[in-house]
Amino acid sequence: MESWKTPSPSASRPRRTRGLVQVIVDDLAGNIKGGQIKPGDKLPTEAEIMARFDVSRTVVREALSHMQASRLVETRHGIGTFALSAPDTSNFKIAEDDFSTVADVILLLELRISLETEAAGLAAQRRSDSNLANMEKALVTFSNAIEHDADTLPSDFEFHMEVARATGNRHFADLMTYLGTMIIPRARVNTPNSAPEGRSNYLQRVHGDHESIFNAIRNQDAEAARAAMRTHLNNSRERLRRAQLALA
Repeated sequence: MESWKTPSPSASRPRRTRGLVQVIVDDLAGNIKGGQIKPGDKLPTEAEIMARFDVSRTVVREALSHMQASRLVETRHGIGTFALSAPDTSNFKIAEDDFSTVADVILLLELRISLETEAAGLAAQRRSDSNLANMEKALVTFSNAIEHDADTLPSDFEFHMEVARATGNRHFADLMTYLGTMIIPRARVNTPNSAPEGRSNYLQRVHGDHESIFNAIRNQDAEAARAAMRTHLNNSRERLRRAQLALA
């Protein structure tokens, strides 16, 4: 695609896979938001992205998974990946700089606590069989990602996104779509690898939190769903506070 901007030399060869994924996400998202790639346009193929960034197919697919979870693109199997319309952000905006420090991520977690605790309660009251099936699918994908040491961010976000959809109130889902995967702390702070219990055990604990939320929603227990979501997000906030103190 001729209008696709070339990534800056300083960003073209990061050393870590996690950095490579974010470089591709930032570049493609920037082109979509800047209008170089318009809603409905087909993105470059996986092979083209691999060649442009000199990365593996796995890295490209992880980047596209992030963008799918953030509702920037959709993949049509056998056809390709296409840009979606960006949500209207004229009245509310969280800029890239708002994610720059641990303290910033904690502030956004506080927003999530207030938003998602009530969403979980409403989801328990209103969820459909389809909502439950999608949550369960996200749980299975998350568990498989732990087992295979793969990226858990897309399935983590998809679980929380489905809770928002299950409220039956589009404003919850719209706000979660706008916030995207960057509101998940480990998208900005490497909490799994810094956790005392190790990456796998840390992610298994997150998975257990998700299962508690799911079970309460499935059982249509609104108060238990609120409590499980509040506990899950409070745990994340406290872990970040401890990390912040360790860096002080």
